[in-house]
Amino acid sequence: MTHEIVAALRPLLLAEAAAEAYAAGTEPGDLEQAVWLRLLERLGTDGPPDDPEAWLRVAVRSEARRCRRTARIERPYVTEPADDGRSGPDQQVLAAARRRALHAAVRRLPGRCPRLLAALLSPQDLTYREIAGELGISQGSLGPERSRCLGCLRRMLAPEVAAREPRG
Repeated sequence: MTHEIVAALRPLLLAEAAAEAYAAGTEPGDLEQAVWLRLLERLGTDGPPDDPEAWLRVAVRSEARRCRRTARIERPYVTEPADDGRSGPDQQVLAAARRRALHAAVRRLPGRCPRLLAALLSPQDLTYREIAGELGISQGSLGPERSRCLGCLRRMLAPEVAAREPRG
């Protein structure tokens, strides 16, 4: 009996959905699908409608109204959520691992280099004046000291990050 109802209502549903879809701001196929789903739900609970053609017209218009209400409320994404420019969980994990490795290497430096580079890497974005005051050195010697510390860090990390030789 379900097959007969579907076969009988299909042409009417195609026409009704095509007529209502544009005004509802949706695709005719989406309206068709929603109405077929409503019909299947009804067949499972209440049985077939007494007047299937009238029921179908009412169902199409009701789904079209629902689509219009939804379209007024919903706002489309400017970009896909996955392409929004923010890094995903895998990039965040890799960046956190790189930060941990860098800070661990900075702590292994000699002299006042660990404090100087930690101040330079600080999320507080300290000025040279603030760093010099914190470390108790003149602001003018901060640049050369920073260069020596970065050179020391570079030499220390070179074996760890050196490019591998191609084999064979």
